[in-house]
Amino acid sequence: MNAEPALARDTEPGPPEDPATDAADTEAVAADAGGSEDPADSGGSGDSAAGRDSEAAGDGETAADETAGTGAGAAEDGATEAEEPAARTEGSTPAPEEPASGTEEPASGTEEPASGTEESASGTEASTPGAELSEAEAELQAQRELRARIERRKAEKQSAPEAGTKLSGKAADLLAAVRAVESGERPAESVFAEPAAPRRAAAPPSPGPRTRPAPRTPEGPAPEAVEAVAAVLGEGGAPATLAAPTAVTLGPEAPELLRADPWQLLQVPGVRPDHADGFARALLGGDASPADERRGRALTTWLLAQAAAAGHTALEAPQLTEALARQSVPDPEAAVQSAIAEGDILVFQDALDEGPSGSPGPAGGSASTAGGAASPAEAPEGEQGPPVRVLLGLERHALAEESLADGVARLAASPAEGPAAGSWEDAAARLGGSAAELVRAVAGHCLVLHTGGETARREPAALLALARASGLRVCAAAHTPYGARQFAALLDRAESGGAAAESGTGSGSADSAEVVTTVSALLRGAAGPARDAEGALAVDLLVVLDAPQLDVETAASLVEALPDGARLVLSGDPAVLWSAGPGRVFADLLAARRCPHIASRTPDPGPLGELTSGIGAGELLQVEAPDKEVVIVPVREPAEAVHRTVQLVADSVPRAFAVPAGETQVITVGHGGPAGTQALNAALKERLNPGPGRFGGFDPGDRVVHTPAPGLAVPGVVAGAEAEGLRLDCEGGTVVVPKDRVGPEVVRHGWAITAHQAVGRRWPTVVVVLPGDAGGALTRSWVYTAFGRGERHLSVVHGVEAALPRAVAERPVKPRTSRLETLLRAPQEAPAPPSSPGEPAS
Repeated sequence: MNAEPALARDTEPGPPEDPATDAADTEAVAADAGGSEDPADSGGSGDSAAGRDSEAAGDGETAADETAGTGAGAAEDGATEAEEPAARTEGSTPAPEEPASGTEEPASGTEEPASGTEESASGTEASTPGAELSEAEAELQAQRELRARIERRKAEKQSAPEAGTKLSGKAADLLAAVRAVESGERPAESVFAEPAAPRRAAAPPSPGPRTRPAPRTPEGPAPEAVEAVAAVLGEGGAPATLAAPTAVTLGPEAPELLRADPWQLLQVPGVRPDHADGFARALLGGDASPADERRGRALTTWLLAQAAAAGHTALEAPQLTEALARQSVPDPEAAVQSAIAEGDILVFQDALDEGPSGSPGPAGGSASTAGGAASPAEAPEGEQGPPVRVLLGLERHALAEESLADGVARLAASPAEGPAAGSWEDAAARLGGSAAELVRAVAGHCLVLHTGGETARREPAALLALARASGLRVCAAAHTPYGARQFAALLDRAESGGAAAESGTGSGSADSAEVVTTVSALLRGAAGPARDAEGALAVDLLVVLDAPQLDVETAASLVEALPDGARLVLSGDPAVLWSAGPGRVFADLLAARRCPHIASRTPDPGPLGELTSGIGAGELLQVEAPDKEVVIVPVREPAEAVHRTVQLVADSVPRAFAVPAGETQVITVGHGGPAGTQALNAALKERLNPGPGRFGGFDPGDRVVHTPAPGLAVPGVVAGAEAEGLRLDCEGGTVVVPKDRVGPEVVRHGWAITAHQAVGRRWPTVVVVLPGDAGGALTRSWVYTAFGRGERHLSVVHGVEAALPRAVAERPVKPRTSRLETLLRAPQEAPAPPSSPGEPAS
């Protein structure tokens, strides 16, 4: 194993520059090394989870500071503000990070989750025909509708009918059956015969042009409601800018809720515990206390929200109680029990098995919710059965995981429909290799997992072309517009007999582009197949690319939208970074082995492919790079790393590879610190597009990254500014960012970005910056993702020395706590389906 993965080595250090010595910046880089945000980005403390807009583009690899002790990677995240007693903060409420009025964004310490938005308590929406939704609003609306459907089903399952009301559904059927047996009309045995499970029919193909319902615009808070909230906030010393988001989050009863329980302010995005404590002291006076039961409940919910932003769908009970203790809650277990009793959180008991290494792991048993009687205490000693872990989580994530597990079971049990098996087999024989195995698996199963690198995307393209030629209604969805455009080109090649092309350059024909879209556009109804009256997609085969980027809520929405008999192929590279939102969906599906898994044997070509393949296997190889495909640039200080990066982007790479500076992407570990995206973008702007930044810090020609929806980063260029806001030329068209939303949560400079922002697309040349203090942030998945973004050339500005090969060998990922694998394994009785010969044993 070598720290230098290439033969070519640039040893000229370049003129030295004075490194930044500010202690605050040094601490910020230590935090950013874990993917967190620079304090300068937040209106409050540097540790503010809400203030880290790395989350807005998906740096979900790092736990929120306040839950660093509760989530994975606590040791790397360093000291957190959670260790400071919240009650020590005096005075009025500081102004938190500027939340966008009328929108709901998660307070988190990592990149903004793809579905981590807060649901409005009022939940009101107004139908406005002809009004177009923004991507963020459409994302919120889709999530709300999903949660509403899940909650309705849950209520139907669990609610008992009131006395005197008429029975319906299964209860009515059971009563009718009992009466039929009593009257002798039916034999008793027939009552217990299991009828065939009802199936939701696929939506029939719709003749003529596709029609969609008129978009709806979520109703904002009424001006008088905002004024009433502002009056209460003013009494507590909170800034008036919080009035609109508070009215959206807490609903029309916000003033009464805040007076009755000032710590409800913690539900508002951007508000921290010290802010809420100051607000409570101003409203309640001497009655405000760290021991207040309301404070304990609010902090319990808030900590779980921070954990979700870090990727966890639940936390183990001891982790949560330890975090509460660090927030000066005198009786953490009582606070947890109070939150459970009030229905603020749910508690689960998951059985554990002894894994091969002797460590506990999720068992095949079911995970059940327990009421307020459940305790975080360990199971009594001597109790029979497997060990049990107690998990606590927010209802929205629990419902999404349960809905996803139910949907996976439904798809796995659905008989595949479509062309006869013989026609699939004939086509598979013509394709050969991993593509043939994928076709055979899809012919007999409604849910199939497919793994592989960039080149392996040709295999689902060949599958889609075959299904399309067979008359099936097909659709493919990628994580980014770039990914959709590239896959459309691959589909064109597959349909024209050129599937063996080295890469899918181009944008695909209009015909292919019609069936290839993004996951976000598919879910919000902006592209892809139409839906029937029940919301099911009119599709026979859906291929989802970049599957590791699916969080639990997005994945639940996709599975929920598929009719019975439709086939779903989840395809992606399991070695890349996980989703920005909570969960590890693709990894859990692979581990649960509920459906066939086809592991591609098509390697990525060239030195870059060899390098990333080795990283994926846990080894940093020294590769032959005769054409300087990989170059190592050693540096000693962060300031030197910035200087050498600018030199590479502006001079060396364009001269050696004839690639314009605008087509070289810089990737680094975080936004803050002396070698984070902020410092790098400032230096690159000064060299490549100097200007005063008169439009909110931006000038025409600036490279930017736009975050239209949580977890989705779209590169673009500033085209200008107008009365409505900042005009950007992005992938997919022109975007105007309103003036009040021009900020790091929505638009940033984009010469340098984070690895999570880079997921889902590639560039001709890439420069990865690894300053010396970034070693603790590195994981195998981060290195694999960053190093794999270049198509022709990779330069590594290398200052971490031995920390790089150590991270690749010893730290695969930052773990996340999830219940999905347990839920997926629970109903499984039969042996797992066979996997492809190339699949590694799990």
